Amino acid sequence: MFMNFRTEISFKNIEQMNKKIQFCNNNKIFKINIPCKGDIKKDFLLEIVEYIGKNHSNLDVVYHYSFNHQYSKNNKISYEYFLEFIEKCAAFRNKEILLVSGSKRRDGFDVIDVLNKLKGEINPKITFGIAYNPYYSDNNHIKEERERLLEKISTGIVNSIWLQLGSNLSFLKKGISFLKNNLNNINYSQNYKIYGSLFVPSKQSLSRFKFRPWKGVFFSNSFLNSVDHANQITQDILKIYSENNIDLLIESECSTNKQLNNTLNILNPN
Repeated sequence: MFMNFRTEISFKNIEQMNKKIQFCNNNKIFKINIPCKGDIKKDFLLEIVEYIGKNHSNLDVVYHYSFNHQYSKNNKISYEYFLEFIEKCAAFRNKEILLVSGSKRRDGFDVIDVLNKLKGEINPKITFGIAYNPYYSDNNHIKEERERLLEKISTGIVNSIWLQLGSNLSFLKKGISFLKNNLNNINYSQNYKIYGSLFVPSKQSLSRFKFRPWKGVFFSNSFLNSVDHANQITQDILKIYSENNIDLLIESECSTNKQLNNTLNILNPN
């Protein structure tokens, strides 16, 4: 189950990136996601696209693009910079970009604004993914997240939906049900994929998350305080993904033998 998963890699420089890519290649992991956060943004992100395109063309890479981190001076300049990024990705045969607004939404320059603007000048070589967080507990947040999801999909140029991390199984099931029901009801001619994020628990990774939580990621205290409980929840999430034909993205670190073994043990517990 899920042997053909994607994995996300983060790094601070090209040398560190190369080491992680080499590890992936050595272990036959050829589908990677590169986030747009920390040091990975602006000109360095463009440099990465070109470097990987020239030196690691065997990889299937999905780049994330945060409109918050990539914002520069004003909306017009920021949008032109985004179009440059699309052209760079297309030039190196990348097929998909995951669009996120980021922790701070820019007025007139978030995912919905850009998707609507892109409709008239879309590059057919590139497809776009969007993020969806099914783990909100507050009714107002749930309503807003669902409305924004439908607005993004209704632009007609979204090809994939990427589910956020979390630990509440009931919220996840409800979110997936809402998503699938509405995709079936919308006049949406393109094929779409749904990806589910996964956090592989370990004592170290849970401690690190408690010390520095990720914004917008909701893990319960019971999940964070017990590796055994977190492993059980993770197994349940994998079962839900499998039952709903959802592809897998490993978001926790998977670039050492120990981390990879932990991941494979979660994916194949028997």
